[in-house]
Parts: sequence; C-alpha cells; structure tokens
Amino acid sequence: MEGFINVLKPPGMSSGAVVGLVKRVTGCKVGHCGTLDPEAAGILPIMVGRATRLFDFMVEKQKTYLAEVSFGYSTDTQDAQGIALQKGDHYPDRAQVLAAAKQLTGDIMQRPPVYSALKQGGEPLYKLARKGKMPQIPPRPIHVDRIDVLEETPRHGFMIRITCGRGTYIRTICQDMGEITGCPAHMRFLLREQTGAFSLDTAVTIEQLKQAKEDGTVGDYVLPMDYPLSHMPRMDVNGWVQRLCENGVTLRPEQWPHHIAPGEHTRIYAGNQFMGISRAEADGTLVPRVVLSKQEGSTN
Repeated sequence: MEGFINVLKPPGMSSGAVVGLVKRVTGCKVGHCGTLDPEAAGILPIMVGRATRLFDFMVEKQKTYLAEVSFGYSTDTQDAQGIALQKGDHYPDRAQVLAAAKQLTGDIMQRPPVYSALKQGGEPLYKLARKGKMPQIPPRPIHVDRIDVLEETPRHGFMIRITCGRGTYIRTICQDMGEITGCPAHMRFLLREQTGAFSLDTAVTIEQLKQAKEDGTVGDYVLPMDYPLSHMPRMDVNGWVQRLCENGVTLRPEQWPHHIAPGEHTRIYAGNQFMGISRAEADGTLVPRVVLSKQEGSTN
C-alpha cells in the first residue's frame, strides 16, 4: 500500500492525530504534507509507504480556503478560540468588505500570528506566547490570488473564499480585514478545500477510513504515487535505458533526450509504471533522485 490518502480532517482533531490514525489503518510508514490547525477542517494529504520519499518534489503553490470572518472583536489567536481583545460595533457592509478584500489581494506583506508553529530561536512561537513572551515577528511576502466575498452570515460575519500561495495565514487575513474596515475581526470558521493537486473531490472522511479498515478496503482510497507530480515533465524509457533507471544509474547525455532544462526534475516511466524522479544537470547527465522501480500504477 503506497501512495497518498487525502483525508478530510474534522475540526478539533490535530494533524498529528490524523497521521496516527492513518498509520494504524494502513500499517505503513506515513507522513503528512503540511499541517492544519486543530480547529480547522479540510483536506490533509497523507503520504503512505514510499510516497514519503516524494515530499520534497511536491508543489503546493496554490491553496483554496473557505473561511468566515466575524466582525465585532479581535482575539489574541486571531480565531474564535482566542481571548477577546479589541471590540467595536461599526460593522462593515458588503462594499467595505469587498474593498478590504481588494487591498489584501496580490503580492502583499503579512505578519504571521504569534500563536503559530513558526519558530524563533528554535522554539515555536505559540510556546513563547504561552510563556508570556511576545516575540516581534517581521512581516513577510505572500501572494493572494483572489478573495471572493460570498454571503453575509449571522452575527456580523461574511463567508469568503481565498485562493493563495503557501505560507498564507487565513486568520491573519481576517484580522487585517477588521483593521482595514475599522471594525475588529477574527476568523470564526476555516475549511481547506484544495492544496496543490489535492481537493475535496478525492477526500475521505475519518469515518470512511475506519470502516474501510474493518472491510479491508483501505486500498480503495489510496491515490497513485505520481498523483501530485503532474507539474513535472514525463520521460518514458525502455530496453537497456530502463534497466539503468531501475538500478539508479546516472544517464549520460547521449542516453536520454534533452528536453529538460538543467536543474529541473522529470518523472521516469517504463510503460505505465512510475519508476521515480531524476534531475537534469548542467553537464548534460540525468541523475536519479528517487528510484521506485517496483512501484506499479500511474495516473498520467
């Protein structure tokens, strides 16, 4: 059992707990592709078996979140689980929220929240905050593709859908909306709908995984090893070149077609069998980075 299980994490469950569950269900070595805050819900791709060797080659440039921003007060954690800080009752209308969303779109600078897993001096920021230490965190560049303002919700809220790059804190965007509109705000709800190649379309719930364990059908939910790698060019090999790739041998310039720029990676296939990933070097050689010669199955 090797590949990816795209878990729909429920709110209140940590990413570590999801990893532990998938490990018990599959009986395999597993790892997650990025975390979600415990109170957030959404897709959490889990690497199973040798798929853990592919982590460094996955691209998660684009993520999509559905969030609810609540106006009226801000919190120390920027979400509904924190302690209320500033309060205000100049609730913005839809036009004001749209204007704030426009200001927060594109290449912007964002100051990460104190209650986050980012580290300072080797210690997570949230641990420093719990000790009463409030570290100074410099803003950093992020990219937000778009913010769609959806329907208005009870208790002075708005549902918003955010498409952004990695490293973006959605709760910080919600707080920043409050600062821009002049009414303190926090994030009331968060659902991650998409990260890289993984979306809600292929997600499996915790309950489904537990039932599949009982039924012996967990493999039905495992996505192929090459599922999140379609951003890489593909190279097909056969014959003696295939045997070299199976054994992890570096290919000389005359042994492979030069359609990959130096420094780029390519997926290697023999027929429909995904064999691994190689990197094109400046000297014209193709160097194996991951060898999976016995892995069967493909999506592309």
